[in-house]
Amino acid sequence: MANGDIPERSIFSQNSYLLRTIVENVPIATEGGTLKPHITCVQLWEDNLYVGTSAAEVLHFVSIPANAADESLNPTYMFATRREPQSTQGNNSNQASPGVQQILPLSGCKKVCILCNNTLTFYSLPELSPAFNTIVSNCTWVGGIDLNNDAKQDIAETVMICIKSRIRLVRIGDAPVRIKDIEFPGCLASARRENFACVADSNSYSLLDVENKQKINLFPISSLDESLGNGRVEDISHAFESRTSSNSVSGRPGLSDPNIDAKPHNRSTSLGTFVAAIGKRQGTPTSTSRERQERKHLESSERASSPLRAPTARRSVSTSRSPSRQSPSPEKPLPPPPEQPSSQKPVPIISSKISSNLRPHIVSPSASEFLLTTGTTPTEPGVGLFVNLDGDVVRGTLQFSRYPTAVVVDMNEPDLESSLQSNGGFSEGHILAAMPRPGTPHDHPSIEVQKWSMGGEDQKEWLDVPADPSLGDSLGSDSCYKYGLGGVHTTITVPFPEVGANLRASRLKLPSDRIGIISNGEENPVSVLEDWETRRNKEEAEFGRRLGGRESNIVLWSGDKIWWVVRNPLAMRLDAAINQALGIIDDNSTTTLDVNQNRLIEIITNIRGQEATTETEFLSLEYIRQKICLILFCDFILQPPMSLKIHDKQNRIIGELLMESNTDPRVILTLVPLLREEVTEGSKGIWIHSGLVWVIEHFWPTMSRKSQPSEERILDLRSVEMVDLLKRYLFAWRQRKGFGSTEDEAEVSQTVDAAILHLLLHSDKVHLSGSAGFPSSKTELYSLVDAGVDCFDRAVALLEKHQRLFVLSRLYGGQKMAGKVLHTWRRIIEGEADAGNELGDGENEMRKYLVKIRDPNMFHEYGVWLATRNPTLGVQVYTDDNSKVKLPPHEVVALLQEKAPEAVKVYLEHLVFGKKNFQYANDLISYYLDSVLAILSSSEEAKEILSKSYETYRALQSPKPTYRQFITDNALSIPWWHDRLRLLELLGGSHGAEFSYDVEKILSRIEPFEQSLVPESIILDGRQGRHHQALRLLIHGLGDYHTAISYCLLNGASIFYPASGPSSTPIIRAAEGEDKQEVLFGYLLGEFLRIEDMDNRLERTSELLERFGSWYDLSEVLGLIPESWSVDHISGFLVSALRRLVQEKNEAMITKALSGAENLQVAAKYVEKCSEMGPQVDTGQ
Repeated sequence: MANGDIPERSIFSQNSYLLRTIVENVPIATEGGTLKPHITCVQLWEDNLYVGTSAAEVLHFVSIPANAADESLNPTYMFATRREPQSTQGNNSNQASPGVQQILPLSGCKKVCILCNNTLTFYSLPELSPAFNTIVSNCTWVGGIDLNNDAKQDIAETVMICIKSRIRLVRIGDAPVRIKDIEFPGCLASARRENFACVADSNSYSLLDVENKQKINLFPISSLDESLGNGRVEDISHAFESRTSSNSVSGRPGLSDPNIDAKPHNRSTSLGTFVAAIGKRQGTPTSTSRERQERKHLESSERASSPLRAPTARRSVSTSRSPSRQSPSPEKPLPPPPEQPSSQKPVPIISSKISSNLRPHIVSPSASEFLLTTGTTPTEPGVGLFVNLDGDVVRGTLQFSRYPTAVVVDMNEPDLESSLQSNGGFSEGHILAAMPRPGTPHDHPSIEVQKWSMGGEDQKEWLDVPADPSLGDSLGSDSCYKYGLGGVHTTITVPFPEVGANLRASRLKLPSDRIGIISNGEENPVSVLEDWETRRNKEEAEFGRRLGGRESNIVLWSGDKIWWVVRNPLAMRLDAAINQALGIIDDNSTTTLDVNQNRLIEIITNIRGQEATTETEFLSLEYIRQKICLILFCDFILQPPMSLKIHDKQNRIIGELLMESNTDPRVILTLVPLLREEVTEGSKGIWIHSGLVWVIEHFWPTMSRKSQPSEERILDLRSVEMVDLLKRYLFAWRQRKGFGSTEDEAEVSQTVDAAILHLLLHSDKVHLSGSAGFPSSKTELYSLVDAGVDCFDRAVALLEKHQRLFVLSRLYGGQKMAGKVLHTWRRIIEGEADAGNELGDGENEMRKYLVKIRDPNMFHEYGVWLATRNPTLGVQVYTDDNSKVKLPPHEVVALLQEKAPEAVKVYLEHLVFGKKNFQYANDLISYYLDSVLAILSSSEEAKEILSKSYETYRALQSPKPTYRQFITDNALSIPWWHDRLRLLELLGGSHGAEFSYDVEKILSRIEPFEQSLVPESIILDGRQGRHHQALRLLIHGLGDYHTAISYCLLNGASIFYPASGPSSTPIIRAAEGEDKQEVLFGYLLGEFLRIEDMDNRLERTSELLERFGSWYDLSEVLGLIPESWSVDHISGFLVSALRRLVQEKNEAMITKALSGAENLQVAAKYVEKCSEMGPQVDTGQ
């Protein structure tokens, strides 16, 4: 009833997908129905095609292999049976109903779940006979198969059955067994990875932990809906604890429901006996090689994690027609061949008349991600968001031209190399979204195709859905255009046997006298290698015959037609065009090649922009590019000597071809003398496409006679252009590392990395020598080593040889070898030669690096080394709040005392002055005393400096700063002077009274130097309560009268404080401590009267009495003032004192007068009261 013919397409088509017919004229019409039925879902399991319709019927087709005489080798799908699944709503074709909503095959137990009119029933595969006597009513969705599991035969599978009020996990095997219920009403879509399921209702998406019954609300389907929380974890495990089994299904153990319907299954069959007679077809032939089997095993292991396919047997369909190829996109490396998706559930029917509500779409492109769609309205653009298993949005977003009506992920097909990618990587595939195409008449239904690893309108393609002839030539705005897009269980492989033997690999054997080869260390007997090469050649021959398959598990349906949505293959027809450009008439042509460069460039320009989506296309594009590249490169080398000068146009063309060709770089590097020694060839040799071996073998005889002079001249690395060309090529190849599409990838990666590093070191060496024209390669060197290289040992040797120690440290850093980084920096700091001189402030860079490492031993080793070399920077390593290694202060102090004593004082200063941790104040005072006393004990000059500072300060005329301010402003740039200032700050109590120190111990230590340490003695006397002695030293020892007055005002608490201290604040007499202050001011007056200089004595005493006269008694002062003093000297004090006396007298008189007035008022009130009462006669009774 159907064939696989497809229309011819342009060779240079850029479309990634095309349609191939599966079935035409599907018999979806029913007898007696008034509503026209349509296809709602399609599913394929092995050789069986199942088609669900809106008439609540499942049509069963069976695949008939093509006749051997049929060159197309496309199967025919023969209609077998028509089944009406049971439904609680009935199967009335005259009444609008969803019909068959889902067909979910379970290959492990050979069962299928069919959701029809919100009723779920179970059948056996492949004949659709009833499996259980159970139906589930009010079901909105069935799915949630663990996409991480590799479904196998005779193994039960767990599905998620979504009922109106909950989700039920059921294990389907010989019988359905309920596992648990999860409270989530109205579930419309789901996808599950092990214990994590992404689900959606009509409003929003959620992430479920089905094991622990927890839910994370993600985001609404409509971005206009802001009523839902985002990211909140809810525990829903209690929801059904109190519910009894009456809420479940009855009729089968473990799965019961009050809505049970035990009606027998109705069956309408045609060709029933024919179905039983159909046998299974043979699978795709496998290679007899052990290596091929191992590769297939790896492919199947990757398919287990693919989101859209189950690992079922592949079916191979041959065709004689070579589909047209697509045009690849420019300047992009070819992606790895696609991975095989796992089982994919069909998408419900799609209609161009979409309701105002947005339908949720959930697909899982990888083992740790879900792709969800959101938007505003169906006619506005939509957005695809990737969410990981933690509920976090990852990657970038996908932009859809309209909000899609269906979304399918098509992973890239796996090939022999992509399954061997390092670190378990995989190639990302495409997102296919069904939607009305904007800008077309009546918004024609189409499929929007884009890669899920990149976005942008320029990366999108459109595949139009063929119009339904029953609707006429055009679609009116009111037409209900029924079409759908979905994935099926079984993957179909379509081989293209015309893909030539040129794509198979052959060993490249170059003359040994022209190559310097580095072995990778493998040692195998010659006989073993010869046997292996023989087997390899046989395998490659078989591989070439099987090459060219295109896989698909995506179907599209519209009206009564069903199509495969398949990758557009790129046939190998360009080889003939190349031969024509070379003047080759047939394969036996041996004439001298006449290379038409313009024609070859035109050919490779035409295939630019092609994106390889299968192994065949990848190898085809690779082969064409490599062949053209080698021909042009060899032709360039063989040019006459006078034409060997590189011009900009030639350089650009060769460079672009080298970067695009994907040629094994070892082949190119064998032509470069400087880099020849970096080629790493394993014992099994270098294998390239067989067609390329012909090119090299054709050119080498001529080059062996003429290429030596040309090689020396053209590939001279003193040419800046050649260096730039090779750098661009090698870096472009390096970016393809990890694609897994290269045989001997380890050797190739080592060769490329070593060659790049050697080339950059050579270029930078020439630049550092002062050669004109060569720019610096530092930036490229840094990028290379930071990203890491595969030839690690060789890279270390090259960097050591060129004395690039800083670059070597960056190489170690990229490999997380922190110890090697620090050791290399230590070598540079200690003076070892570094040709680049790039470390700069090495000690500071080491400090920054140390705070980032987590290894305590390494942290202490180099932290102590840095503290010993530079105490200030070394201490910052231990005091940085961002340091990954944290130590309590006492451990740091002990460590520094043991291994870096000079850094202890710096660390204690940080604790005391920076962190206000006065617990260590005594230790810091001790260090300061050690420093100051040591210098005073050994240096008379230091004592003289202190003595002169006292004399100089005493000689200053008033007004003058305090002594502390004086020595701070005139500080000397010597360590012990700084220590003494800090010592005075600590002893003086400028940090408050919350810490104390051992006064007697300090006094005993400074006693021999008390003549030199006058301020220290003053502070300690005040601490001991010897205030009179402290004031005496302040006045007669220092001459710091201002500090003496402050000492009295502060009750002797401190004499040193910040600049914003008491000196800048108004003096206010407080009641508290008044008696003590009077005593201190009495001491102060007495000491002022003992100042030797008469003028100074008069000035200080007069100023004191005038400013602070309120603290003194007039009679006591007059008794102390010498009679020889003139009254003018204390006139201010006398006036203020007399004023106070007069004021006190006046206040007393006013108080007396007020008391008399008050007495008169009381007497007047008494008289008035007596008058009111009148006379009273006392009768004596």
